[in-house]
Amino acid sequence: MKPKFASIVAVSLLAATLAAPAAHAQQPPNEQGEARKEMRAGNVLSLREIERRVLPSMRGAEYLGPAYDSAAMAYRLKFIRDGKVMYVDVDARTGRVLRRSN
Repeated sequence: MKPKFASIVAVSLLAATLAAPAAHAQQPPNEQGEARKEMRAGNVLSLREIERRVLPSMRGAEYLGPAYDSAAMAYRLKFIRDGKVMYVDVDARTGRVLRRSN
């Protein structure tokens, strides 16, 4: 390897190594990991159980997926029907629907 090229590669690797911890520190908390931890502790219902309770009431809507809010201990299920996005917020501890957007 030529000395100049080796220096460029070394500097690039060093920069990437130094930037990695900073980038990692700025990432948001892992929602899925938090939900899984709470479920294992017996504090919340599983996502599958929440979906089993909510999805039948949303006939005609396409289910787009969930999000978990660890501070509120709630799931937000996202749907779309006739081009309109709707959300169903569910208490993760009880499975009770908290609110539905229209």
